[in-house]
Amino acid sequence: MKEINQKETGTLYIVATPIGNLEDITLRAIKILKEVDLIAAEDTRHTLKLLNHLEIAKPLISYHRHNEDIKTDILVKELKQGKQIALVSDAGTPGICDPGEEVIKRCIEEEITVIPIPGPCAFVNALICSGLDTNEFSFMGFLPLNKKNRKEKLEEIRNTTKTIILYEAPHKLETTLKDLKEVIDDRKIVLARELTKIHEEYIRTDMETLIEKAKELKGEMVLIIEGAKKEEDDTLTQLSLEEHYTYYEKKGMSKKEIIKQIAKDRNVNKNEIYQKFIKSS
Repeated sequence: MKEINQKETGTLYIVATPIGNLEDITLRAIKILKEVDLIAAEDTRHTLKLLNHLEIAKPLISYHRHNEDIKTDILVKELKQGKQIALVSDAGTPGICDPGEEVIKRCIEEEITVIPIPGPCAFVNALICSGLDTNEFSFMGFLPLNKKNRKEKLEEIRNTTKTIILYEAPHKLETTLKDLKEVIDDRKIVLARELTKIHEEYIRTDMETLIEKAKELKGEMVLIIEGAKKEEDDTLTQLSLEEHYTYYEKKGMSKKEIIKQIAKDRNVNKNEIYQKFIKSS
């Protein structure tokens, strides 16, 4: 049964594709790629390899950062004529540090239906395996190259208490790490590279060691950085455990959440805090 409904105006499908391992393509993504009339691809040569692997033959149109303005007009025109179009990037989810944002905005303005076909996203997978806090995080993509904008972004990283996620190219990694060292020298940092590929690796080490290794590292990079300690942390650790517990209890947190947060504030194993309070439940 076809998922695509033929109607007067077409639909733009935002299709996530594998970030490395081709087996990560979803059944729904394959179905959509088979059913659409046209596939807009960041690099048609790259996408053709995926389509050949899936034994799918479809017309391709190039859609990348340098032709977004012109190709957005073309895609919108095709959609208004009833064409069903899939948008893909080289890897992962279109629109996340990849082309797609402009045509999606335009389609919404023109009241053309946009439907996401979920799948791989590098920064999400890097985060969940980093070992750092996943409750709150800020994805910043690539740091700006402009010195003023870059300095502002680094200051934001210095001050935020949320986990920070960045993308970086191998040839710029060392420079970026040195810039980061000036603002987050004592924080935990994890470098995830080549996710889902043969040489997938998570490097959990100190900043100095990571800088030394930077020149020899290759592949797609994701940096996950621990957030800044909240100003109240120092005050909280001066409290007794009972007072510390009461502080979070008044915030409406569950016992499990409180124990985890106290352990984080005091930089101790949560089992130590657990043993103290769990018997009182």
